[in-house]
Amino acid sequence: MHRNGNRKATVAGHRVRPAACALLAAAAVLTGCERGSQIGADESTGGPSGCPAVLAGAQAAVSRAEKKEAIWNGPTTGPAAAPGKTIVYVAQTMTNPGVAGAANGVREAARVIGWNVRVIDGGGTPASIQAAMSQAVAVRPSGIVVGGFDPDSTSQQVARADAAGIPLVGWHAVAAPGPSRRPELFTNVTTRVEDVAGISARWIIAHSHGRAGVVVITDASIPFARHKSDLIRKELATCSGVELLAYENIPIPDASSRTPQVIASLLSRFRSRWTHSVAINDLYFADAAAAFRAAGEKGSGPPFNIGAGDGDPSAFQRIDDRLYQAATVPEPLSQQGWQIVDEFNRAFSGRPASGYVAPVHITTAGNSDGATTWDPAGYREAYRRIWGK
Repeated sequence: MHRNGNRKATVAGHRVRPAACALLAAAAVLTGCERGSQIGADESTGGPSGCPAVLAGAQAAVSRAEKKEAIWNGPTTGPAAAPGKTIVYVAQTMTNPGVAGAANGVREAARVIGWNVRVIDGGGTPASIQAAMSQAVAVRPSGIVVGGFDPDSTSQQVARADAAGIPLVGWHAVAAPGPSRRPELFTNVTTRVEDVAGISARWIIAHSHGRAGVVVITDASIPFARHKSDLIRKELATCSGVELLAYENIPIPDASSRTPQVIASLLSRFRSRWTHSVAINDLYFADAAAAFRAAGEKGSGPPFNIGAGDGDPSAFQRIDDRLYQAATVPEPLSQQGWQIVDEFNRAFSGRPASGYVAPVHITTAGNSDGATTWDPAGYREAYRRIWGK
């Protein structure tokens, strides 16, 4: 049975129950509260928030994150290009758009700096990732990228790389950006998970005007992803008007097969209570679309969906087309690939890591300008100048 006929009125993108609708009407803060009416998420209602102080802070943070910085705020100095290097990028799985996007950035930067790159797909399972890391160490490259998986899951291979003097640079490999000693990484390239999780939750609070029923989707097998989703839940809990309806653990390699079933079940369970979703990766919403469509849900929502990470081209397309995704907190994947190459160049030159961490950004249909990735300005020119290329 389609749920559209059961839709309640909405306030700032949030559905309200009949009793609440009557209360709002009596307070003269909302007109046209009959069943099926809707006020757009970008329109102010003047109605009371479930958490006024938290809402004000969320709105300010979201406004900042939706702006585009026109000036490169990363490193502008460093060592010139080291010649003749070979990098192996070991990917958790190339079906993960973030992992693949960062790999493409590494390839692009390597062509500029004059290095060779080989990508080995770990296939998404512990055994295959271990095999991929063993293969990477065996070819004795100049450096190895730990692309989106926990280095502790390949501790033997990491130890062999360390013994062979092969530096490791992580992409989303551990929870924090920067150098790591346990596990041993020259540096880890990522946005701050606290920033990404926080702004994702604040977007929901701001978009719903502090009244939301939320589903959180994660991959608990990846420590980075599990930590991110835990932080999202913590931030959502700061608003008393936000209810966490469900916390779903769907491993990324299983997303295409499991997500449609999970979404169908959630739609049946929560009906109009479900107003917003946040997933640790945009790909879940690609896999969810069929289930939403089969249930008769409008692509423009509700539920309004935000991806707390990656921002692959298909996510941008869904956002622009308003097809079951309203926003993403995209990683600057290409820029991070260039940063990985620059970090290796610093390692090869005996310099410390750059310490750069990209700021968070929110992409919506209102600010995407038709782009298919979040590609900040200035980094290519800056790195070329640093490398002398």
